[in-house]
Amino acid sequence: QVQLVESGGGLVQAGGSLRLSCAASGRTFSRSTMGWFRQAPGKEREFVVRISWIGGNTYYADSVKGRFTISRDNAKSTVYLQMNSLKPEDTAVYYCTGTTRTPLPGARASDYEYWGQGTQVTVSS
Repeated sequence: QVQLVESGGGLVQAGGSLRLSCAASGRTFSRSTMGWFRQAPGKEREFVVRISWIGGNTYYADSVKGRFTISRDNAKSTVYLQMNSLKPEDTAVYYCTGTTRTPLPGARASDYEYWGQGTQVTVSS
């Protein structure tokens, strides 16, 4: 089992940047596909991005492509989400997630097995 703890959220002006971190505990991190989802008030949880366990295969939602970058450091059991050119519509609670299931998961929350508690990102206009 893997436990996930997100950090790095906060308040930023539109056009600014934030980097989220997700620290994992558990032996299976290095074999886990990791990802980020987000949920805005009154909306469904939305896929943002995922990265394969060796880091070479990434999949981004169209809404963040070119602005967000996911990366991972298996030695540190940490996955990162660099968010640039932030927009007010990026405001949400961001959740780290992961799974050891194969084949590689897609954009459905049900594809993932474990979740962090979330970190709030607020982008002011």
